[in-house]
Amino acid sequence: MDTRISLLDSAERAVRQRGFDGFSYADLSKEIGIRKASIHYHFATKADLGFALIERYAERFFATLADIRNSGGSAAEQLRSYIQIYRDALAEGEQVCLCVALSAGRDSLSTEVLDQLNRFHAESIAWLTEVFERAAQDGSVSGCALPIEDASAALALVEGAQLLARARKDVSLFNQGVAALIARLATHPVH
Repeated sequence: MDTRISLLDSAERAVRQRGFDGFSYADLSKEIGIRKASIHYHFATKADLGFALIERYAERFFATLADIRNSGGSAAEQLRSYIQIYRDALAEGEQVCLCVALSAGRDSLSTEVLDQLNRFHAESIAWLTEVFERAAQDGSVSGCALPIEDASAALALVEGAQLLARARKDVSLFNQGVAALIARLATHPVH
């Protein structure tokens, strides 16, 4: 496997389990079996590594959201898929998604990484806003007020529910946290 990809994979696991400050190049060196100097060849600084991590993560995440959008399902079905992404990312409470982990440790992130993190959240809210706009049209989600507010609340809900579940390593806390949103979703397509 490509060394750069192995480093990104190892660093992403570490960030998702222990936070951005919870690992060092020495940890990566040990796990991958290369010298720290070799890591610096690929990522001169930890900030460079952080930027590459969030860039790769966002690309994959938004490709998944594009697949969900293109599935043609109702807004409720698309929201269910979105919530499931966050639930699956918990890995039975052992980790959180990369952007949740980075948000929790934002004080040690470079400006470039913070800019990418903010862009990730803005694009997430934009995608969710479109879904809630469709929900207002297809009637598959009850209680839709303002799509932008519903979108912001949904993002805060899934990210916060992840943090609660991770803190206790108990995925049922995530399920309880998103239960009210899921209750708003129609169980059958509305026409």
